[in-house]
Amino acid sequence: MACFLDFIAVTLRFLACWAYLVPISACFFPVFLVLFPSRRLRILASNVYGQMTGRVMLFLSGATIPPGVRRKLSATQPAIFISNHTSYLDIFLGIWAAPTGTLGTAKRETALIPFLGQLYALSGNVLIDRSNTRDAAFALRGIVGLIRRLRISVWMWPEGTRSSDGRLLPFKRGFAHIALATRLPIVPIVVINAHRCWPRGRAYTRPAAVDVCILPPVPTTNWAPETLDLHVAELHALFAAHLPDDQKPRSFISGSR
Repeated sequence: MACFLDFIAVTLRFLACWAYLVPISACFFPVFLVLFPSRRLRILASNVYGQMTGRVMLFLSGATIPPGVRRKLSATQPAIFISNHTSYLDIFLGIWAAPTGTLGTAKRETALIPFLGQLYALSGNVLIDRSNTRDAAFALRGIVGLIRRLRISVWMWPEGTRSSDGRLLPFKRGFAHIALATRLPIVPIVVINAHRCWPRGRAYTRPAAVDVCILPPVPTTNWAPETLDLHVAELHALFAAHLPDDQKPRSFISGSR
């Protein structure tokens, strides 16, 4: 009986998520079409959409988020916000927590997600084809140009893809190149337990307490191209140090013994 009730609860949460996501996305489609001539206004509108949609989806998914996350992030702007990536939940956490005036980045395949993907493609945020080095480099240059021109922040997941087991993956260098070009501070956002709420490859969610640890901004004014790999490694180690053992990279655990 308990298993049946659990199945019903999971199914209802799943249906409620899509029952909310579809109509709210449909309402924003004409907004982005009207604002299409202005990329800045589309990005700002996407932040409003994200704050509305993200908070509701976090609630419907069963995730419990600590208070004060958005207030802490808003205190540092503009900035490069980076977070670890283990779950579909991270997307909704990111678009909810990102301060107004934050550019989003996502892999090109995001455009294929029903409703959410098509809206993202219209929103003025950036889609990156990580399988194509030239296109990825072009997208990064575009991000730098938008940051300089619009004086906005950017949110990135430096692992480039979701971890399958919650453990931290190696960081790609895109965020570091953006930091080198813009000299914006980097704000590390360590997300714990999101993979327990909405595992990768699963359509269902389960209630879970998701912790969000916002670390002090890391200045980048003294970074240099020849030390870029060192800075990426330092930030990766910083994330690993703040994650629980079951989310640390295995190399970090074995290296600490």
